[in-house]
Amino acid sequence: MVRDYNNRHALEQKLRSAPAPAAADHLMVGHWRTAATVLARAGQEDAVRQAIASVPEFSLRFSGPGEWLVVSETEVPSGLVRRLEELCAGGAYVVDQSDGRVVFRLAGPNARSILAKGIGLDLHPAAFSIGGSANVLCGHIPVNLARTDEDTFELIVPRSYAESLFDDLVRMGRAFDLTAAFSD
Repeated sequence: MVRDYNNRHALEQKLRSAPAPAAADHLMVGHWRTAATVLARAGQEDAVRQAIASVPEFSLRFSGPGEWLVVSETEVPSGLVRRLEELCAGGAYVVDQSDGRVVFRLAGPNARSILAKGIGLDLHPAAFSIGGSANVLCGHIPVNLARTDEDTFELIVPRSYAESLFDDLVRMGRAFDLTAAFSD
């Protein structure tokens, strides 16, 4: 039996209305971003990290010892996997995560205050610098949190948790008039 599956974004039902103008604090949902997990072979951790970090269009996110999430806004999934495998030259395992993860970008002057309502991590600039990332819980939801700019954070979440995280972030940002929309 042949089945035709439509590829839908996990938050299509939540963000289907016309986007309102972005407020000072805004939650952008990456419509389709490419992501891959890279797990370095024993003894290859430094070489793999340096090889991936040498590509400016890749965003490298720490996931664990010798393990990273790599996010790209320019590559298609198969292209990202192929480039990472070439860069790592057999020193790592690469697994496409594009359909299994959703990327949220929270930006605005109150982004830290919004996140502090659900994340038990010191988000002060001295403790969590630009380019830093960590695996944390937002409430009960596991996320990979990265600080990408002065008042901008990205949260990468498994697709099955995306709707719950979206609802939590909107609730946490209600006092700050947080708006939300798909990014271009």
